[in-house]
Amino acid sequence: MKKFICCVIVVTALIVPGVVQAQEDSKNEGSISMLEETVVTAGRVEEKKKEITANVTVIDEEEIKMSSATDLGDLLIKKGIGHSHKYPGGLTPIGIRGFRSETHGIDLEGYVIILLDGHRIATGNASKIMTKNIERVEIIRGPASVQYGSAAMGGIVNVITKQGKGKPTVFAEGMLGSFDYTEKSAGFSGKINMFDFSGSFTRSGMDDYNTAGNIDGDIYYNTGYHRKDNYSLNIGTEFLPGNRVGLIYTNYEGDRIGNPDALYQNDLDDYNDSSNRSLDLTYDGRTSEGLFSWKAKYYEGKNKDKWFDPITSNPDGWDDGLPRKVTTDYKGAQAQVSLNQEYLLVTTGFDWMNYKTEDDTYTPKSTEYDNPAYFLLAKTRLLDKRLIFSGGLRYDKYEVEVKKGEGGKEDDNNLSPRFGAAYLLTDYLKIRANYGEAFRMPSADELAANYPGWFGNYIGNPNLDPEQSKTYEGGFDFSLASLNLSLTYFTTDFEDKIETKSLPSGDITWENVGKAEMSGFEGELSYDIGFLFDWDFQLKPYAGFVHLNEYKDKETDENLKYTSDWNVSYGITLSDYNGLYANLNIAYIGKQNIDDWRAGYPAPVIEKGSFSVANLTIAKKIVDTENFGDITLKAEIENLFDKDYEYVNDYPMPGRSFFLGLRYDY
Repeated sequence: MKKFICCVIVVTALIVPGVVQAQEDSKNEGSISMLEETVVTAGRVEEKKKEITANVTVIDEEEIKMSSATDLGDLLIKKGIGHSHKYPGGLTPIGIRGFRSETHGIDLEGYVIILLDGHRIATGNASKIMTKNIERVEIIRGPASVQYGSAAMGGIVNVITKQGKGKPTVFAEGMLGSFDYTEKSAGFSGKINMFDFSGSFTRSGMDDYNTAGNIDGDIYYNTGYHRKDNYSLNIGTEFLPGNRVGLIYTNYEGDRIGNPDALYQNDLDDYNDSSNRSLDLTYDGRTSEGLFSWKAKYYEGKNKDKWFDPITSNPDGWDDGLPRKVTTDYKGAQAQVSLNQEYLLVTTGFDWMNYKTEDDTYTPKSTEYDNPAYFLLAKTRLLDKRLIFSGGLRYDKYEVEVKKGEGGKEDDNNLSPRFGAAYLLTDYLKIRANYGEAFRMPSADELAANYPGWFGNYIGNPNLDPEQSKTYEGGFDFSLASLNLSLTYFTTDFEDKIETKSLPSGDITWENVGKAEMSGFEGELSYDIGFLFDWDFQLKPYAGFVHLNEYKDKETDENLKYTSDWNVSYGITLSDYNGLYANLNIAYIGKQNIDDWRAGYPAPVIEKGSFSVANLTIAKKIVDTENFGDITLKAEIENLFDKDYEYVNDYPMPGRSFFLGLRYDY
């Protein structure tokens, strides 16, 4: 893999000098640099990518539409942003820079945050976010606590719902595939006078899948699911120029999702139901000349996971066979105002978030999280707007309560800074540097627990400090016509990690004891060969990678477990601009140290090997009419070379799978 990356760098070095002059002429022909792309996540307002000092990746609507991914987890895995701990069924925490989102608990207990239209949704499970009715996905790599608060150490993934524009359109789509996979979708989008609207509905189902390795593969029982439904709606009205009120509703429902356990002890009947619902009321406005702009939002929702463990699958009596459930009701508000002068952008605002969680698992309890915060973000443009300085401060107040036993209330606070600089050497080459601090507030249990558990009493530690990280990074972005290149080096010091500790009394508490260091490179490269040779079709090879050259626990001097040294996504895309699209994507996941639980307790540490998985997507418009709409035929092959692979040890993924679908657009 190191040879592959070296080849990418060498080829780039050879290509750039030869094509710059040729593509310089193209600027007069309407080509648009990727640095001119508008993003909103990094500074919570619309900004040109060329003015952002952090490393930001954008997955646009066309790429999402043509991807074989059906949910956000699969989409990010294929993009290669970092190691994701994917299980069969519907569980995919996502990783960025050696950190990962939380899955079974609430998202505040993780280190990567998933946002939906700029706010939290109480889960770190990316498989709960479907890919229909999404305008784009914006990814901040690195600390983002200044913008979004606790748990944003590794980065932010912001999923932005599509907003209707232009002439109204509708679509209907259906797909059939291996393992009795079925999917059906319908949606609409557009704008009529002052009203805009966009929405979709998707339902899918799948039986248990076969693993790879022989002609027919082995059935991995209980890996299918009865049904996954996803609803998405975004409606609004621009009652004055630049002033819009809107409503966004999303709802994911997963029914009877298999929970198979590891293959060597395949559980045949455990399953779970899961859901995530969100409702937003928004107001965006600005003055006529654009000097001032403002945003206000109120949101609420519910995240639920319910696990069913029939007694027949637990003959040893360890479990009582009763369902276990975790439900989080969340709500919040955001308000901000921005001053945008020619050489200065200032944004200040207020965030408030409240979580109420009912945890009916093995130690039932109720907890509440309340988090008001204040932030100030600023950016100045100097030297004819080529030199950019940015910075920000955020103050978070955090109050938790445990409503079980003698648990009580505790509070804490944190101040997060960030500083960055970028310089446009040319209109298509930017160098950048950034420093940011991030934190994870202690959970309610860690601060305020005082109740009996299975193995002793849980005793919170009110003297805990928030977990902290400090990240330095530098890099460059090059974007000229069809050539796009980005490279970033980062280093992160992580300290005050909260870990459990057994007391002499047999009780369990928490202490700040852990430290770690992570550093590495991440990069992206794409180039349209068809543009270079003036072909009438696009032929675009691409590659993206993350390499951790250091990821050590400072206490033990050992590599961090469940952390891959390499994550690479590469492939090639073909498009004739007239209804033909094809993409071959290969995702490489590097080796990692893991606990071998099959060997018993205490589990020895072993090395889990690397693997690559290839996916092929081909779409062709077979009917193209002006008055009656278009029909597109789409075919996909997942795991093209039938590789035996697994993101989590002993949880193998499906063998070679085939899918065929039709889409009607009008």
